[in-house]
Amino acid sequence: MDATSKPTCHIVRPSHAYDGKQGLSYFEGIAAETVGAKGICMHLLTIPPGVRAKAHLHEAHETAIYMLSGEAHTWYGDELEHHVVVHTGELFYIPAGVPHLPANLSSTPCTAIIARTDPNEQESVVLLPELDRLVQE
Repeated sequence: MDATSKPTCHIVRPSHAYDGKQGLSYFEGIAAETVGAKGICMHLLTIPPGVRAKAHLHEAHETAIYMLSGEAHTWYGDELEHHVVVHTGELFYIPAGVPHLPANLSSTPCTAIIARTDPNEQESVVLLPELDRLVQE
């Protein structure tokens, strides 16, 4: 989007996927790159059965997740010492700077809507490879 153009409303049809630093494929959504968003991004994510992300955090940006279908396990904390399972219809909040690692341990895909306070969806992602080994499914 041209920085000098007047802001306007947009419809985004999530038909194009891209690979995120976290090791998952996201469907294109609302972001600075697609609609010129200034303070938010929102994407659709489907995690295939048996797939997990890389341990990561989002510097200075909060994340809100709504699970549309299926369930996702998430380990979080400085040493990924905490664990939750997010089920269909549940919302999950991840504060800025909190390390986390989501995974789909089921035999069916799980799909979620993910919103962050960072309009540049991948810019604040910090990979934490030293934490990946801490999660043994």
